[in-house]
Amino acid sequence: MEATDGAIGTVDEHTYDSGASYLVVDTGPWIFGKKVMLPAGVIREVDLDDEVIYVNRTKDEIKESPEFDESTYRDETYRSDLGDYYSSRRM
Repeated sequence: MEATDGAIGTVDEHTYDSGASYLVVDTGPWIFGKKVMLPAGVIREVDLDDEVIYVNRTKDEIKESPEFDESTYRDETYRSDLGDYYSSRRM
């Protein structure tokens, strides 16, 4: 995955929820091995040949997003908070 200012990690999980799709990204060493969750609406482009997903957010915006928690990331409250965070930073 690529943010507007560089690589952010690899897709670890994704959903197909209609109107509420998300990607869970393993950031590897970039944010000390943390995972982040991105709403599908931040995807700018998908390059199938090179297998790269481009998002229209910066690394800092992604790093400062609501903390990913394995036990709550499927909860509607967390997804709502995440959507609010990214929608307030529209590009």
